[in-house]
Amino acid sequence: MTLPKEIGKELYERGVGDCELETKKMDKMNTSYEALTIKPEGASVGISLNVDELYKTYDNGNSFGSIVKHAAEIAAARLEEAPNFDIDSFNDYDKMKHTLSMEVVSTERNAEILQNVPHKDIEDMAVVYRFQVVSEGADVGSILVTNQMLDNYGISAEQLHEDAVRNAPEIKPLVIQGMGEVLAKQMGVEDLEMLGLNIPPEQEQMFVASVEGNVHGAGVIAYEDFMEKASERVGGSFFILPSSIHEILIIPDNGNFDLKTLENMVREVNATTVDPADKLTDSVYHYDSNNKVFELGEKFVDRQNGIVEERGCDSREKKSLLGELKAAKEEASKTPMNNSLDKGHKEKGGNAI
Repeated sequence: MTLPKEIGKELYERGVGDCELETKKMDKMNTSYEALTIKPEGASVGISLNVDELYKTYDNGNSFGSIVKHAAEIAAARLEEAPNFDIDSFNDYDKMKHTLSMEVVSTERNAEILQNVPHKDIEDMAVVYRFQVVSEGADVGSILVTNQMLDNYGISAEQLHEDAVRNAPEIKPLVIQGMGEVLAKQMGVEDLEMLGLNIPPEQEQMFVASVEGNVHGAGVIAYEDFMEKASERVGGSFFILPSSIHEILIIPDNGNFDLKTLENMVREVNATTVDPADKLTDSVYHYDSNNKVFELGEKFVDRQNGIVEERGCDSREKKSLLGELKAAKEEASKTPMNNSLDKGHKEKGGNAI
């Protein structure tokens, strides 16, 4: 008596018909698990169940029979809702490129799966790409784009990215709201006022950026005009806190928060509130609206403190700008004037800004 066999029998009795059932390791962004894939005979797509989660309920005292019935019930519902799409269209990139969306994930946490997935690095995050698939019932599913798919399509990762940048904002439009707006929608204006949490728009200190539907919305970071639109909304430079893979928080860089406070905030929320499968990173990012630079918060602070990175130094050795100038001045006093200018200091600003 095996779980796949018993679930298959239960599905047949529920009228689903004959199904192909197979257990295998499922690697997904941020997580991996033992999965049971179920595909009805003749169907183009199937669904998968998390076997690890099913066995957890068994360990918690549920009977094997109840687990089988519960799993079959979930599988039958998901199979009925599964997107029904044309395989011929899926094999045609010129059609599929118009369904491209972008998501961001932690590069470190997804290092293994990213070896087989086209991606673009943004600091310690990776942009990945998905085809959004809509069924006849308007249910939406998605398919992660892999290197094998690119080979089959005969296109480059660069072409994929260009097409995604063009189409993703149309498919999943950017939404930026003040935290007051978000809370008002969740709690209602009256409850918000009663708790004293109603915030006038001009006093907003935190904004939420995502997509319509708020699913995998952190990918807006990769939208071509996101930084400019966010800057316009908050009135200048800002910090970005990775709330989850579904949304990000924008904090105006107006002196009310320092980097360490924000980093501690992100780490605490990730450790206590965010589901591990939805976690993005523990980092804080910054967008400098004056110099049009997006970077890790610590890099921004280094730039503000005048820290420069030595060119050609593998150990990433850094020195303060003040120290560099002092050393250059001391060296100049020891050498003839025509030899006192080091090439590393000739360029105005060098790497300091």
